[in-house]
Amino acid sequence: MRYGVTTAVVALAFAAGFMAGRETPASAQGNRVFEIRTYTAENKDGLDKLASRMGGGESQLFAKSGMTNIGHFVAADAPKSETTYIYIVAHANQEKAKASWAKFREDPEWQKLRASAPSPGKINVESIFVHPTSFSALK
Repeated sequence: MRYGVTTAVVALAFAAGFMAGRETPASAQGNRVFEIRTYTAENKDGLDKLASRMGGGESQLFAKSGMTNIGHFVAADAPKSETTYIYIVAHANQEKAKASWAKFREDPEWQKLRASAPSPGKINVESIFVHPTSFSALK
């Protein structure tokens, strides 16, 4: 019986030592964050106007404000393909993200673009900040 307890304790100690310092697959890597933003328009016309504005200069203003454009997408499957625009931007960290968004909102070029582009109507905006996992190809 004593041999079994000793073996179990040694195995447990080995496993704990092995796992110490190892990260789980979901561990955050570094400070860089990606922001996934989902915009939902009321209808296809609103989505088209939003995509046009993004491609017509808005995404370039993100870069000017310190964000890195990773990708811009329209949902592939109906019914979301009629209303859903998603984009991903990267930031050095969440504090820099706040500063970049403030700079973007204050940019006279953005204000001019927003005022002159056809309005997409009411847009619901969702945003989430994510860190890449240890096995992510994108870091």
